[in-house]
Amino acid sequence: MSKNLVKKLSIAAGLMLVMSSSVYADGAALYTSKGCGACHGADAKSPIMPTYPKIAGQSKEYLTQQMADIKSGARSNGQSMTMKGIMAGVSDDEVAELAVYISGL
Repeated sequence: MSKNLVKKLSIAAGLMLVMSSSVYADGAALYTSKGCGACHGADAKSPIMPTYPKIAGQSKEYLTQQMADIKSGARSNGQSMTMKGIMAGVSDDEVAELAVYISGL
């Protein structure tokens, strides 16, 4: 590999790390500010009630879909009604950031 290619790959890898770290930090802040930890636990795997899901480590696609379905009303089972009010104040961009953060836990 040429030195120039190695340099470009190193720069690209560094940028990806910075970008993912930024999303992760934003997701952590959102998780706290939106009150997610109040029910799902600060670590997203220690819910306050056994009927609340452990969400840490779920795939970002699954988390995104569940939050979208709760927000739209497509999902209305279990504790979804509690979540619906919370999700009303969460934008689509915030959903994406939360999904990335939670999936990485």
